[in-house]
Order: sequence, then structure tokens, then C-alpha cells
Amino acid sequence: MIYLLEDESGIRNFVLYALNNSGFEAEGFETPSAFYKAMEERLPDLLLLDIMLPEEDGVTILKKLRSESKTRKMPIILLTAKSTEFDKVTGLDSGADDYITKPFGTMELISRIKALLRRTYDTDTAETLTAGGITAVPSRHEVSCNGERVTLTLKEYELLITLLRDRGEVFSREQLLRRIWGYDFTGESRTVDVHIRTLRSKLGDCGDVIETVRGVGYRIGGGAID
Repeated sequence: MIYLLEDESGIRNFVLYALNNSGFEAEGFETPSAFYKAMEERLPDLLLLDIMLPEEDGVTILKKLRSESKTRKMPIILLTAKSTEFDKVTGLDSGADDYITKPFGTMELISRIKALLRRTYDTDTAETLTAGGITAVPSRHEVSCNGERVTLTLKEYELLITLLRDRGEVFSREQLLRRIWGYDFTGESRTVDVHIRTLRSKLGDCGDVIETVRGVGYRIGGGAID
């Protein structure tokens, strides 16, 4: 998935058309607020980011993304009309992986996207987590069950990756609340149970890989422990 944050509808539609016709899955956003909302549900494989935007400028957004652990390594290309050397240096020094000035050609854009994706997601070095029929590639934010792609919310994804990375370790509900939600939820551990239930449901036949350890919490295994 490629996200495009661009407020000019003509450019946004042109780029999305080019991406979708080049074999990519792409989604566009007019405002930073719409983009942030989508990021809560799914992280993209790559972001195309304009600089001059309503609500918040692109360089500020770029710096925010680079300051967060979940998005620190996300491939980001700036697409902008700001073409001076100072603008390019500012963008690259702020954390952009590439900088493309408007107007740009479709072939050049697609070529540079493919080059950045190759550099970022080298299949020889990408971390792969497996358990039963589940396969997860964190660098690509991809999860599959028996070869079929599974779409998860951000919290469901983080919950699964946490369990997979420490396979066999039992996590209490309180530990998961602190690690995934970032704070204590005294008396509200049902939040974890609800997310585990929906996660198992979405994983289908692979859902029973997530064990319930009665009175303790959850771990990756082969079935529920009564």
C-alpha cells in the first residue's frame, strides 16, 4: 500500500491513477487529519508527501513520522513544487528518502518508487515471523494465514507482532496493555480480550495459534490451555 498526501486534487488523481495502473495499491488524502486517521488503521509501505499542505506542512509531518518508532523507517518521498537547493537539503535532512520536484514524469516517479522499495524491503534481510500458518513481515506490515493476506487494525497488528516476537512467552493482560496501548488500564483488561477475540476471528484457521493461559494471559502456541 502506498499513501499519497497531496491537497491538489488534479495531481492527487493523476498520481493515484499512475500508481494503480503500475500494479501498486494506492490511497490518497487531501488533508493531514485524514491521513493520520488512516494511519491508525494501517501503515503504508511507502508515503508520497507534499510539503505545502493545509492544517500542517509536510516537513513538520515528516519530522513527526521520523520521531515515532512505528514510522521511523517508513520510506518517504517528498513531492513538491519547492525546487531550490535549500529546500531539497532541508527535506532530505529532515528525514526524506527521496525528493521529487513538480512537475514530474510518471515513468520517473514509478522508477524511483520501485528503487526505494527495493532498497527498503530487501527480501534477503527482511524479518519474517512465523507460527503455525501465520506469516508476518513487520518491515512490510504484512500478515498472512496459510498464504492468504489478512487485514488487521493497527492495535491488532501490534498485538500479534508482540506475541510472535516473543513466541512461547506468556504475556499478562496488564503487560500487553502497557506495551500496546502505552499505559495502565487498571480494571480494564477486557480491552485486551476483545482485541484477541477479533484478532483470532480475522486469522480464521490460524487463530488457535494464540493460546489463552487461564488466569494469566496469552501466548503464541498451538491452542487454548484450560
